[in-house]
Amino acid sequence: MPKFMSIRSAALCLGVVAGSVQAAGAAEIFDELRFGGLASFDSGSREQGMFIQGMVLFDPWDRESMSGWQRTLTPRIHVGGDIATANEADQIYAGFSWTTDINDLFFVEAGFGGSLNNGRLDWPDVDDGTPVVGSHLLFHEYAALGINIDKNWRVIAQIEHSSHAELADGANQGLSRAGVLIGYKF
Repeated sequence: MPKFMSIRSAALCLGVVAGSVQAAGAAEIFDELRFGGLASFDSGSREQGMFIQGMVLFDPWDRESMSGWQRTLTPRIHVGGDIATANEADQIYAGFSWTTDINDLFFVEAGFGGSLNNGRLDWPDVDDGTPVVGSHLLFHEYAALGINIDKNWRVIAQIEHSSHAELADGANQGLSRAGVLIGYKF
């Protein structure tokens, strides 16, 4: 189980760092912190249990000071991870996120990047429903719809998928999950 522990350890470290930044001037470092829970929704290879997710978003290009299309087309950088509660595939990921405000209350978001997972690479002798991902390095994309509760707090419904897009040998069932996150925007 060493590979399970290494991804879980990295995700735990991400959570500890993210949890301790409030006292260290988080608004200067982070744009937003998100935490929540996800579940698998792929009927062909349903993962068991829930997934605890944490995500940190950075705004190095100060998109908050922009308006119109410039703000929409300027991404934020995201780094995050999903930790399985039932011995399924954990993953850590990073990439770019594009956010568009529908109005003052609602926003939509899309993200794209890469992920590293500890999922099953080959078909088992007995199919237990656990997805076979074919590679530990996958593409990771997500789409979200959010609601701003106030100037800092938000609730996000998110759907995500990770796969190798047939660029690696072997199976490509991928990891498909959806859930709800709570965000704190600095």
